[in-house]
Amino acid sequence: MTPTPRSGLAALALTGAAALLAGLVPTAAAGEPAPPAPAATRGNPGAVATVSNGWTIPWGAAWLPGGSAALVTERNSFKVFSVTPSGTKKEIGTVPESQTTGGEGGLMGIAVDPQWSANRFVYLMHTSSEGNRIARMTYDGSTLGGYRKLVGDIKKARFHNGGALAFGPDGHLYAATGDAQVPALAQDRNSLNGKILRLTRDGRPAPGNPFDSAVFSLGHRNPQGLAFDSRGRLWSAELGQSTRDELNLIKSGHNYGWPSCEGDCQVAGMTNPKRTWGVAEASPSGIAIVDNAVYMASLRGKRLWQIPIDPANENTGTPKAYYTNSYGRLRSVTRTPGKNEFWISTTNTDGNGGQPAGSDRLLRVTVG
Repeated sequence: MTPTPRSGLAALALTGAAALLAGLVPTAAAGEPAPPAPAATRGNPGAVATVSNGWTIPWGAAWLPGGSAALVTERNSFKVFSVTPSGTKKEIGTVPESQTTGGEGGLMGIAVDPQWSANRFVYLMHTSSEGNRIARMTYDGSTLGGYRKLVGDIKKARFHNGGALAFGPDGHLYAATGDAQVPALAQDRNSLNGKILRLTRDGRPAPGNPFDSAVFSLGHRNPQGLAFDSRGRLWSAELGQSTRDELNLIKSGHNYGWPSCEGDCQVAGMTNPKRTWGVAEASPSGIAIVDNAVYMASLRGKRLWQIPIDPANENTGTPKAYYTNSYGRLRSVTRTPGKNEFWISTTNTDGNGGQPAGSDRLLRVTVG
């Protein structure tokens, strides 16, 4: 297949390191907050309000601890901005050694260290001259600086660069990488492409990884969304090739099938997605989890999907679409700390949405 440029209950009883290796419940490291207790889904997304406008391809967002501001990346300008809950926007720096790929590469995901108040670390995934990188910088509350490359050797391509970053409740950094338009890389355990990686704060393979490397799971085509639920389980949204997009429950050492499978898979050793969609109604990017529901942004589908998840098992409820065609292409979904609320970014200035530079927005949605 030719890539196309499209933007256990038994395991639940395990504890400690065994549970981590099963990929179900990452445990909290010393000094880290424990995963929140499960809660019932309470409501649906309501009215949408604009937080900030004047953006050009905002890709990733991550909140500072305490929720004083979110840090937001722009893909092609390589700039990072601070945005307060009231919408005050300030440029805080540019990520060095960044470049575009003429497609989906550039400055992508961002994650703020859960211990930012002590170490001031911010993590970014971006494209450089030799490939995609994961880097660490320091944000002192005013300016972003102190660039340090942590992980290289991630192949880049015009499309299929992945790019999502998220800290788990185990205190480790998770990163989603694309297959760089070489499907075989997704099955190559020696490659960092087509994988979800699990890393220490210094970019080394995290203890307990399944293959004695940075690789946590494999067989991914182009995952662009990562989020942890109320049980500490990791979910990922992934763009398919031409028939099925996926929402996957990620477990340590599992193989999610690409390129042997797109969507549900009957191949031995492969793990099926929990939900799939036709590519025209999804093409998913960022995800967030609020009140035991995954909220998944859709690019080509131009809608927000709500997928209920059961914290007691691995079941998902019937997906429901919101805001279809109301705001165009949706890129990131980022939960607001301590609130039943999330922010969405649009990506209508990426060459596919038909809008001029500066037309993208950050939007606020309250669940209730």
